[in-house]
Amino acid sequence: MDAIDDAILRELTADARLPFRELGRRVGLSANAAAARVRRLVDAGVIRGFTVLTAGTARPLRAGGPGGASGPSGTDAAASAAGLEVFVDLRLRPDVSAEDFAAARSSGAFPEILDAVHVTGGYDYLVHAVVRDAAALDRLVRRLKRDAGVAQSLTRLALR
Repeated sequence: MDAIDDAILRELTADARLPFRELGRRVGLSANAAAARVRRLVDAGVIRGFTVLTAGTARPLRAGGPGGASGPSGTDAAASAAGLEVFVDLRLRPDVSAEDFAAARSSGAFPEILDAVHVTGGYDYLVHAVVRDAAALDRLVRRLKRDAGVAQSLTRLALR
């Protein structure tokens, strides 16, 4: 990684759909050179995919990106730059139904959550989220307990 790669990551973090021609102009490369750099960053695993973030959801795209670059699934450069990818097991309070939790989640109050799946075992849900830092993770878990009926949580950080 060099200063140009860093600049490319900053530009794609701001706009992952930036055309290679514009990306190249912004970082001082031709469109073809910018495309080659992005492909190299994807192949090296620095860019693991591209994510669509809307008011209430965040969904990883499985492939695609500016100018048609593709790579393995996962969070995008913005999510990687955001900080922590976490998995949180949630146990709901006895008075909270799955429908109540789904309604709280779909309200748009938890944009950090990429996915939440109802699971078997000691917990009710497994949540996949991306947060900026430990303080943001703490705020997310506290909001889930306050606003979504969560009684207990167990958090794990994704290492790779």
